[in-house]
Amino acid sequence: MMFKSLNHILSKLEKQPQWEGLRQFQRLVTCWQQVVGATVAQQTRPYSISRDVLYVATSSSVWAQELKFQRRLILKKLNTELTMQLVDIRFSTAQWEKNQETDEVLKSQSLSWQEHPSYFVETVSLSTVAIEEPHSAAQHWIKLLQMRSQQLPLCPNCQCPTPQGELQRWGICCLCAAKNWQS
Repeated sequence: MMFKSLNHILSKLEKQPQWEGLRQFQRLVTCWQQVVGATVAQQTRPYSISRDVLYVATSSSVWAQELKFQRRLILKKLNTELTMQLVDIRFSTAQWEKNQETDEVLKSQSLSWQEHPSYFVETVSLSTVAIEEPHSAAQHWIKLLQMRSQQLPLCPNCQCPTPQGELQRWGICCLCAAKNWQS
């Protein structure tokens, strides 16, 4: 049995015909700044294509109005970059806040994970070598875990390697802390 990387599997999925719309949208997002320019790109965000109409969120109604006047030129430039032909572009402020809120939530979630006591800053470089043999892959993974755990202090209760944040917060590892809370 040969393990395939996640990127390999995703690329195979993306090549299937039913994903064509997503591929077109990804191409559009990639070339958006080149087509409209950096200033406009900072104030706009394409968010969907439906029935060959591109929907773009704008930061303000002033930008939406200005871009409505330029939409034919933008449409012409986009259609030269894409294999599909868009028939119109609609600009609106409606989706701008929703997209901004999503970005802020994602940022705060990633920051909050870094503040978690179990968060461990990786100092050992993890190689991403593709190992085809399952037994070899498991052995490699075990070796990486052992190297990682050698750098960690031990829990005073169970003598297991423990992230420094857990010891600072609870004085013991999270598993011992959970056992104490249950009793």
